[in-house]
Amino acid sequence: MNLRRDVFQAIADPTRRAILLLVAAQSMTAGAIASNFDTARPTVSKHLQILTECELLSQEQNGREIYYHFNPQKMKEIADFIEPFRNMWDDRFNKLETIMKNYKPKQ
Repeated sequence: MNLRRDVFQAIADPTRRAILLLVAAQSMTAGAIASNFDTARPTVSKHLQILTECELLSQEQNGREIYYHFNPQKMKEIADFIEPFRNMWDDRFNKLETIMKNYKPKQ
């Protein structure tokens, strides 16, 4: 049975978010990614596995190396899910800002 990981659990981890930022800038090998962290390479490999299972990263074999690529479409799905909440909070903050601008303290 093949279980898919939850993308929100994947991005909840700060190391995985850092990996996404690295790979978003350019495709990288596992070794190049691991060199940016003070953890063991198997630990970084586990993070890469999770990100790949969630389809936030994809893999491409190039000779003996495997390059990890950022999947912007999957990140767009996350952004699309979050957008209504962002709009709701923007609206609330705008209303609060209006109230604060129009507030005149009694003297």
